[in-house]
Amino acid sequence: ENPSSTAMLAVTSAFTSGAALVAPTAHASRASVQMGIIDGVKNLLGKKQDFLEAEPYWDQSTIPVNTYKNKAPFVGKIVSTKRIVGPEATGETCDVVMSHGGKMPYWEGQSYGVIPPGTNPKNGKPNSVRLYSIASSRYGDDMTGTTTTLCVRRATYWCPELKADDPAKKGVCSNYLCDSKPGDDVKLTGPSGKVMLIPEKDPNVDLIMVATGTGIAPYRSFIRRLFVEETPFGEAYTKGSGLAWLFLGVANSDALLYDDEWQSVLKAHPKNFKLDYALSREQKNKDGGKMYIQDKVAEYSDEIFTRMDNGAHMYFCGLKGMMPGITEMLEGVCKEKGLKWEDKLTQWKKAGQWHVEVY
Repeated sequence: ENPSSTAMLAVTSAFTSGAALVAPTAHASRASVQMGIIDGVKNLLGKKQDFLEAEPYWDQSTIPVNTYKNKAPFVGKIVSTKRIVGPEATGETCDVVMSHGGKMPYWEGQSYGVIPPGTNPKNGKPNSVRLYSIASSRYGDDMTGTTTTLCVRRATYWCPELKADDPAKKGVCSNYLCDSKPGDDVKLTGPSGKVMLIPEKDPNVDLIMVATGTGIAPYRSFIRRLFVEETPFGEAYTKGSGLAWLFLGVANSDALLYDDEWQSVLKAHPKNFKLDYALSREQKNKDGGKMYIQDKVAEYSDEIFTRMDNGAHMYFCGLKGMMPGITEMLEGVCKEKGLKWEDKLTQWKKAGQWHVEVY
């Protein structure tokens, strides 16, 4: 009898019966049940996630870039699309899983291009490609190395005259992805980007990750690699002194993304993981105004500055509107220390510590 299939069967039956126990509680989500199943399979099979690693694992010279281009995209398949925000969230955000059959590998911090079907009414040409940061590790959420997860907010346009959403002005690609069904074809390009990669050579590196909304995507790929999957870098990092510090800004609690995943990582790795939320419609900043992401980051300005001077890497992903507030805050710390902000930022950029992907 095949031991691995027996193990799989044992896990499946154990977790199916366990699933009935967790279903009634408010906080037990599908994601945490799935994570439990994955952990159980890993424990029983004793199989590490290391079949997509470079040699040595931190060597970035073999990173895949632009395997598929706009003229000849890869045709993948949608595996699942699910809404991941509560009823009071501002807008709709979906978790979209697609299969690439192992033919389109990528690394954490990269993006896929999606070409929506149809033509652009303005010029009659086929729709152009849209870039989305990848929200899963290179192994995919199912850990087979054959799927990719995107985190997509449905773009709608509220028309003040109609007092309703104007369908003619909705985001073509985001609506296509949020409306997609399992089995649908999806045209993909990439992977692209080297701006948001993790410097894995140093297992003690601090990673300060700042996101608004779906800008959370690359950090979910980082955090899964660090703390959820048994990867060589994750193993080294959790033994080291590095801190992965996540800041997420959204409108309200219902708009939080992947909160159950962050909470379980926080519980398992309090030494290496820190989490701060900025909820603009529920929290107040120190001046009594709305708490935006830059206000939350500013609460820790001295600590962040010190960590950056000690070699931390700082990442920004999401709306570009957050950047001026954050740079002003760090400029303020510079003034207090009698330093010149322009010189300091140049120094951090030169050392590759400053990673920005905003839109």
